[in-house]
Amino acid sequence: LDMAGSSTWVMGYLRPMENSPPVVLEIPGVPKPYVMAHRGNLVHCPENTLASFRRAIDDGADLIETDVHVTADGHFVCIHDSTVDRTTDGSGAVRNMTLDRIKELSASCGRAEFAHESIPTLQEVFDLLPADMVIALELKTEDFLDPAICDRLVTQIDGAGRRGRTVLLSFEAERVLAVRRQASRAGLQIPAGFISYTRVVPKKGMEMTGPAWPLLLLNPLYVWWAHRKGLRVCPLDPTPDSRLWYYRWLGCDAVLTDDPGATLRSLGR
Repeated sequence: LDMAGSSTWVMGYLRPMENSPPVVLEIPGVPKPYVMAHRGNLVHCPENTLASFRRAIDDGADLIETDVHVTADGHFVCIHDSTVDRTTDGSGAVRNMTLDRIKELSASCGRAEFAHESIPTLQEVFDLLPADMVIALELKTEDFLDPAICDRLVTQIDGAGRRGRTVLLSFEAERVLAVRRQASRAGLQIPAGFISYTRVVPKKGMEMTGPAWPLLLLNPLYVWWAHRKGLRVCPLDPTPDSRLWYYRWLGCDAVLTDDPGATLRSLGR
């Protein structure tokens, strides 16, 4: 997929839609494994904040990963937990709070120098990213089984110009498949990825797989098998640096990391 010559990372192995080119996973000129910033750079900044994502971009991360919940009034916000208790100065379930209420909270994770940070909306994160950077969205709730919510997410992805630069992830396959079905009805291709702590073989029907890293020790043929199925592999390992040699040897396509700057240095980039 040529975006006017930009370095575009598009993930998957999908049947092309009418008049569309095949979808592949490549960043021209960048060696694999690519570096995916887990909730931004959560070592140096509060997780899932604009500061965290900005730091990851400045570090040189190839991809950004974030978590998505839905507010009581239907907005998409980037926060990992189902409640705001751990990462903000408030309390309560995200799905029971309006966006205005959520925006009143500090998302500093208790770090005084980041007291001004708030929980960002997905649109705010889209607006921050370079045009050619891919974002991976982990869908955290069963709300993403609702066709109306799926449709709103697809519309927002498309309206933000993120076609070909968004990947859907979840530990629950049906969430990403539900959004992908809605996208297909709208004429969009949005690759889906399945994350697992327990599955020792790649799951069919996806374009990406994120096995917890010990699974790659239990099954050293996992990456080979996934590639045979047309899947791309990014181990679930937020602190990967001591195992980068193994991921390179296996042929992993990307690595997740809490500190993209340090991981890039370990990769010699």
